[in-house]
Amino acid sequence: MSDTGKDETTEAPNPFMPSPEDMQHWASVMGRAQQMMLDYAMAQATEGNGATASLFDPASWLQNPTTQAWAEQSAKMWEQGAAFWTSLTALKPPFAAAAAATDAPKDKRFADPDWTQNPAFALIRQTYGLLADQLLTTTRTMAGLDEHARAKMEFAAKSMTEALSPTNLAITNPEVIRRAVETRGESLLKGLKHMLTDLARGQLSHVDPDAFEVGRNIATTPGKVIHETDLYQLIQYAPTTKDVFTVPLVIFPPWINRFYILDLNPAKSFVAWAVEQGLTVFMVSWKSADASMSEIVWDDYIAAQVDAIDTVRELLDVPHVHSIGYCVAGTTLAATLAMLAARGEADKVKSVTFFTAQVDFELAGDLKMFVDDQYLALLQQLSAGGFLDGRYMAATFNSLRGRDLIWNYVVGNYLLGNDYPPFDLLYWNGDVTNLPAKWHRQYLVDLYRDNRLVIPNSLSVMGTPIDLKKIRTPAYIQAGREDHIAPLASVWRLMDHLAGPKTFLLAGAGHIAGVVNPPAAGKYQYWTGDNDAATLGDFVAGATETKGSWWPHWIGWIAEQDSAKAPAKGARIPGKGARKAIEDAPGRYVKQR
Repeated sequence: MSDTGKDETTEAPNPFMPSPEDMQHWASVMGRAQQMMLDYAMAQATEGNGATASLFDPASWLQNPTTQAWAEQSAKMWEQGAAFWTSLTALKPPFAAAAAATDAPKDKRFADPDWTQNPAFALIRQTYGLLADQLLTTTRTMAGLDEHARAKMEFAAKSMTEALSPTNLAITNPEVIRRAVETRGESLLKGLKHMLTDLARGQLSHVDPDAFEVGRNIATTPGKVIHETDLYQLIQYAPTTKDVFTVPLVIFPPWINRFYILDLNPAKSFVAWAVEQGLTVFMVSWKSADASMSEIVWDDYIAAQVDAIDTVRELLDVPHVHSIGYCVAGTTLAATLAMLAARGEADKVKSVTFFTAQVDFELAGDLKMFVDDQYLALLQQLSAGGFLDGRYMAATFNSLRGRDLIWNYVVGNYLLGNDYPPFDLLYWNGDVTNLPAKWHRQYLVDLYRDNRLVIPNSLSVMGTPIDLKKIRTPAYIQAGREDHIAPLASVWRLMDHLAGPKTFLLAGAGHIAGVVNPPAAGKYQYWTGDNDAATLGDFVAGATETKGSWWPHWIGWIAEQDSAKAPAKGARIPGKGARKAIEDAPGRYVKQR
């Protein structure tokens, strides 16, 4: 007290009390969010969009005789989790935080320091980790399940634990809370805009869809479309060397994706690199399915491969071609070669290279879960127009790596409101293609479910029974060590089913990065070994590791098959031979949705 009798002390400002300006700004954010949601609802009502069908519903996978046992085990798990939570909350905060920090898992979802340093968030993370482990353990130890049912249950449990991670909720993610406070809600508003945009287009965005344009800053290797059918366009790329190999190369990419994964940009383009090595390169660009393709089946894709091979042979007046088949197109190429062999026409193909392709689907991995009656019935429902919307296939593949390809972007795009990264690979990943429904079902049933391709004469293509053991074409078989779509052990089975000379190469990384690895990048590694090894284990045990890209090893193998060269002139120039240019590469088909 002063001599005037007044208390001169003043209260310190409360750092947690928002200022009037902050409160006004938050009110503005809430108002704009409400308007955004109202605009979205009005647009959906105007367009008459119904709820998007769920591609897969893990909960429905539990609707079987094992449900009760699963529920009982889950109840025990949650009781143990509750007991653990209670025991931790009884500890003093500093000790609880220290305990959490001691055994923090190396999980990038919980990289924020608050997950170990803040007692509340440390407790949430520890409890989540325990309950997730208990759920997965319970699923793996349940009795009375066959192998297929257990795999589905484990996948459902894994998907559930990833979806229920506390990092996926704004209220339990310290980074999201901090960002929201720092931006006074603008990050949440931006994230809401991203989410509503994705809901409207029916697809999770990984990049800004306007960041790339096919033919402008992606798929830019110079060339011409020199042939087309109702199913595909054939692109011929312009040579960049004075002389070229006399044997040209025809590449068959998978029709479940766009071909330009092999021509992303000049620095990453396998196409551009192959041209620089002196190869005359042709690329097949498949048409995205529509209602007019409802009767397309596997025979049509095999006929298209034969047509492309014959077109190139005729154009360049050569007896044979080198060929590459990527993923499903590689599987189909094996059937094509078996048919040609049965017809006495095997010499049309000088060599075959398989990029992460399977012919024996016994060990095909998680994708085998999507071939039971329940899933096939769902596919039929989703394909009422005669084709399967590519967004459903994209969702399936994303779900195989849900933590990285779904929830990571839910947090970054929606909760944190981050700007989209300008990443060409992710743009390609979201540039989906539609699939002919009849063919897709046939493929899943005959190959994934019934594994008929490796049974001699079980399948006929274009009226010819096929047997893979008749394929004597020299084969280069590339597999990815971390491939989750075409698992290494499954790709290795090509070594068991082909009769000709075979070279097996194991690349570092997975289904995409294991293939698209240009030498200039200096990334990853590859292994070569005994191509007569009886098993994959024997091959790996004796394999030699080489740092960097495997592409130079492949072009060396190509040269071993036939090293003859010819001047790059006449029909070797796109549009200068009998096949005139229809349009510039990359053509129309790759741009059609």
